[in-house]
Amino acid sequence: MKAEVYDLNGEVVEQIELNEAVFALPLNQAVVHQAMVRQLANGRQGTASTKTRGEVSGSTRKLYAQKHTGRARRGDIKSPLLRGGGVAFGPKPRSYRQSMPKKMRRLALKCLLSAKIREGNMRLVKELDFKEPKTKDMVNVLSSLGIDSSALIVTGQSTPNVIRSVANLTDIKVVPSALINVLDLLSYEMLVATVPAVRNIEEIWGK
Repeated sequence: MKAEVYDLNGEVVEQIELNEAVFALPLNQAVVHQAMVRQLANGRQGTASTKTRGEVSGSTRKLYAQKHTGRARRGDIKSPLLRGGGVAFGPKPRSYRQSMPKKMRRLALKCLLSAKIREGNMRLVKELDFKEPKTKDMVNVLSSLGIDSSALIVTGQSTPNVIRSVANLTDIKVVPSALINVLDLLSYEMLVATVPAVRNIEEIWGK
């Protein structure tokens, strides 16, 4: 399949051939959803912790007699029913990590890349870099490409000037091609990728 390549002024300069094994797959919603849930779960620290009644500091003395007071039966002051007492069934440090077969992770990413280009939400540019970081230059480039919504910019390698150019722009993110992931592709409506980034993606994910 062929895709148009734009320059920084929004003009079509050429067409390139894309690997159909990466950019022409049908959307598998179940796999994409599982990959998204896995990435969100693996990002959790799992450090939330509460103290049980056995871990709270305080006396173990019975507060008052069991009977003949007309009040409810009461044990020590560390009861979860009392203010300052322990927490019943509270969180403890744990791991939220989920596993997923490598082939399924790769399929989810390729399904989203295919959906972006199929729905017309992907722009390819010849190259993207600035001599000095300027927000105005990035705004002009995005405007020339017809992008007025959230966008994920994918470059062939780390480009500090491009990253600093979007620092003041909301809903714009820059990542190198080797670090693209399911959550970013789902979070941003448009995808802007350089030709070197596309070739790198095809080399990594097209095997």
